[in-house]
Amino acid sequence: MASVKQIQVTFDCAEPERVARFWCEVLGYVVPPPPERFATWNDFDRALPAERQGSAFACIDPSGVGPRLYFQRVPEGKVVKNRLHLDVRVGTGLVGEERLAALEAECARLVALGATRVRLLRADGYNESCLVMQDIEGNEFCLD
Repeated sequence: MASVKQIQVTFDCAEPERVARFWCEVLGYVVPPPPERFATWNDFDRALPAERQGSAFACIDPSGVGPRLYFQRVPEGKVVKNRLHLDVRVGTGLVGEERLAALEAECARLVALGATRVRLLRADGYNESCLVMQDIEGNEFCLD
């Protein structure tokens, strides 16, 4: 029998720390402590070669349940739809107008953080309503 593995979700982006801090706010994640021998992440970053400075950042679930999120700088910008996206589950167990109200409230909070609302997908008899959104660098995600 295979053992359960931990996963890390990796984002390609232009500004790793900025995108990581956005997702910290979205999910209630935190920045992990810096590596040993460094008082801050800035101290660690300054110790890297110039071309590696600012090239990566991470955030973690403070409860230890959710996956670690890792953000790495890439030279190219986003040009097509994500093949994988996160569903931020804010309406679990809710239906109808109650679900829509929860989705809209969270959407408003995230737009204030820099997210973009793309479109509302209304319940269709098979799936409940969800909101398609983009993070601060255009990566799609859903409020579900």
